[in-house]
Amino acid sequence: MRILFVTHAFPRWSGDVAGAFIFRLARALTRSGLQVHVLAPAAKDVAPRDTIEGVTVQRFSYAPAEWQTLAYTGTMAEQVGQSWRARIALSGMLARGAMAVRRDVATRSPHVVHAHWWFPGAMLALGAPSTLPAVTTLHGSDVRLARRKGWASALFRRVIARSTAVTAVSSFLADEARAMAPNLRATVEPMPVSVELFTPGGERQRARFLFVGRLNAQKGVDLLLEALAASASGARLDLVGDGPDRAALEALATRLGIASRLTFHGERPQEQLASLYRAATAVVIPSEREGLGLVAVEAHLCETPVVAFRSGGLTDVVTDGQTGYLTPPGDVRALSAAMDALLTRADRGAALGRAGRIAALGHFSPDVVAARYRAIYERVVSHAA
Repeated sequence: MRILFVTHAFPRWSGDVAGAFIFRLARALTRSGLQVHVLAPAAKDVAPRDTIEGVTVQRFSYAPAEWQTLAYTGTMAEQVGQSWRARIALSGMLARGAMAVRRDVATRSPHVVHAHWWFPGAMLALGAPSTLPAVTTLHGSDVRLARRKGWASALFRRVIARSTAVTAVSSFLADEARAMAPNLRATVEPMPVSVELFTPGGERQRARFLFVGRLNAQKGVDLLLEALAASASGARLDLVGDGPDRAALEALATRLGIASRLTFHGERPQEQLASLYRAATAVVIPSEREGLGLVAVEAHLCETPVVAFRSGGLTDVVTDGQTGYLTPPGDVRALSAAMDALLTRADRGAALGRAGRIAALGHFSPDVVAARYRAIYERVVSHAA
């Protein structure tokens, strides 16, 4: 069976983190005997055609070379909102991407086109014949776009109506999508995580929490700092990531009197991140309405328990009292109490971490995820026959 992936995020070279979860799915499907070809936008200093560990990728040009900056970095929405040049480039991406899909279908004759993110991926997939089965996967940022913008909501319903099958990476996202398209029948199918990289081992600190993510308002790091200040444990906190709120968070830590207990690491490569997961007593995720909560999955694979708000896709990943603790969204006192409760356990959460790894392997291993998507492909092809 031949599958065409259409996406705006995919590794630009071996080891690149952009769209790495999509690459892991493509690689696992290839190992299972399917032929997967990827169509993605061009970018500066990236080969127009490449093969990465057996997965072929073709990148289409959509604007003058210096304008092709929309994909791979997660800044498409910001660029389009701030620049007319980016808006023109986006128009080119939609038009030329649809043409590229049409050409690829004509030359490769895939059995299924699988679009990642309804915007722009499934928009590009509209270039395929309506008779070709189309699977659309919702990843999070695309659902937020449809919820925020009236024009996007209408467009979302059009794309969904064209899709033969729709998947969402969490129950939360599936519910959000159904709120906009009540007749939608979306199944929950997460993307795979690197089980080879994120593994347990090493010495775990006794009272050291870890945050991983963007330092911005959406991630709720200010609430985490307040929770740490309210704790009597004296625990330390490592913060991995960067963002526009770093200076404000450093100032807040000083006002709260906890600056000496914090370490700001900035961005770190995946290999170093795995070591930090293994060393932490627990990972704390103070954000709300996360599409999935990939950090929680990575932590669990390292046998690290998770403390988080009971919100968004995190409820699919963390089982309260079994793999970590979930607290009411936005409740600083409850978050602080959960962090303290973990530290007072005799095992410092070791049993929670072990249970978390077992659960993560059962849901997020590449071969497990690939088997579920292969079943979806086979179903939509048989229905189209």
